[in-house]
Amino acid sequence: MSNQTGGCMQKNLNSFFTITKSIMSIIRSIMSAGGTAYLVGGSVRDIVLGRELKDFDIEVHGLPIEALEAVLASFGTVILVGKQFGVLRITSYDIDWSIPRKDSIGRKPTVELDPSMTIEIACRRRDVTMNAMAIDLGYVVEHYDDLYQKSMQNKLAVIKDFCIIDPYNGLDALAKKQLRAVDKILFLEDPLRFYRVMQFIGRFDMVPNDTLDTLCKSMDLSGLARERIWEEIKKLFLKSSCPSLGFRWLQKIGRLNEIFPELYVLIGLQQPQEYHPEGDVFEHTMQALDAAAQQLLYCDDHEKMIIMLAVLCHDLGKAITTTSDARALGHEDASVDLGKKLLCRLTDQQDVCKAVGKLVRYHMLPCQFIADNAGLKAYKRLAIKLAPETSLYQLLLVSLADRQGRNGSSTKPLPCDQSFYNVFLHRASQASVIHNAEPPVLQGRDLLDVFTPGPQMGKALALAYQLQIEEEITDPLELKQRVLEELARK
Repeated sequence: MSNQTGGCMQKNLNSFFTITKSIMSIIRSIMSAGGTAYLVGGSVRDIVLGRELKDFDIEVHGLPIEALEAVLASFGTVILVGKQFGVLRITSYDIDWSIPRKDSIGRKPTVELDPSMTIEIACRRRDVTMNAMAIDLGYVVEHYDDLYQKSMQNKLAVIKDFCIIDPYNGLDALAKKQLRAVDKILFLEDPLRFYRVMQFIGRFDMVPNDTLDTLCKSMDLSGLARERIWEEIKKLFLKSSCPSLGFRWLQKIGRLNEIFPELYVLIGLQQPQEYHPEGDVFEHTMQALDAAAQQLLYCDDHEKMIIMLAVLCHDLGKAITTTSDARALGHEDASVDLGKKLLCRLTDQQDVCKAVGKLVRYHMLPCQFIADNAGLKAYKRLAIKLAPETSLYQLLLVSLADRQGRNGSSTKPLPCDQSFYNVFLHRASQASVIHNAEPPVLQGRDLLDVFTPGPQMGKALALAYQLQIEEEITDPLELKQRVLEELARK
């Protein structure tokens, strides 16, 4: 284990112990009532992997939902986030408390809660073996001081000392970086698991075994709500450093054309060698995706999602604009239309679609600006075109990923072109339009003595803004005078 990995593991264990200590009394009350509380699913997986512990999912066996609700109610207000699905929360605790359940097949499954279910059977109903592990929190509470001291002394063997329950060899799958279905029949009952495999591949850099690949090749994906698919695509883009692995897997099992036909047609579509030594447009897009994912570590989720989707769509138009000499003039506008088609299958979030469309349409301009040594007015005009949905900074990140996706000797993106990034950022900063367009100097209230609100005032304000940018007029009185003079001449 490297020092860095060990440090991450220690930090995550500290988080685990802190949360566990805060709910000790709840765990003991559950035990006194006859129940057993298990930490389950991805929470256990992340502890084993030394990853940040973002979720703390507890499954309580041996108590009906009403009894669990009564226990939790003595520690705070119970929130029924999904009582029909056996999921409860307590205010002030970011934890899901659930009862084991059985789901019927279908888009609207019926749910049967089964508090008598064994932990082995409960784990069997999970998707892949790395998520089919559990930790008995009662055991942890009883041995808390000893386990905590071992952790502080770096002597804690997580798997051994936590007595991790692993009925389906999830630990072996993690060690071998394999994704394996827990139960082939149960896996096929929920088509969303197909997309979960896709995002797991990208997030954990793991490879499905042959059995799981075979299941996914022929799995029926019909009937899935768009919203559920969107949530898994978001996880792929937001939590993965190599989202390309998910798309490459779709290609490998023969389902890319079915799910993302706009990407499939990019396979084998060649580009000019001098600009794109990496090969076809699909390879370029995959490298650019990974570049974007790796450079967006400090963006918020909304911003990152917009940029990732823009990178995904930025060259789709080459499929219909590429000529016999491998040139693709006008592919930007064509990519906007094809990107809309792709996005409409994933989401109805119009703000996201508009922002992505603008980033795709103008993704070539940062390179052109630097090559042409464009003036500050050009940066201001471009910022106006991008506003209000997106910004020059986001456009720069898309363009930077585009430049990085050109590695002819590896599938990994090229290192960040820091000089390109710095030059564009410096010029946008000089123009004061990195994150927003320049605000208008003249407002409607400044023209109320001349115009009533309506089309004429709108025309005057548009002209004022144009004069402000083109002639760099920053004094509102001077700008108002110029507007009135210009309108009088027309």
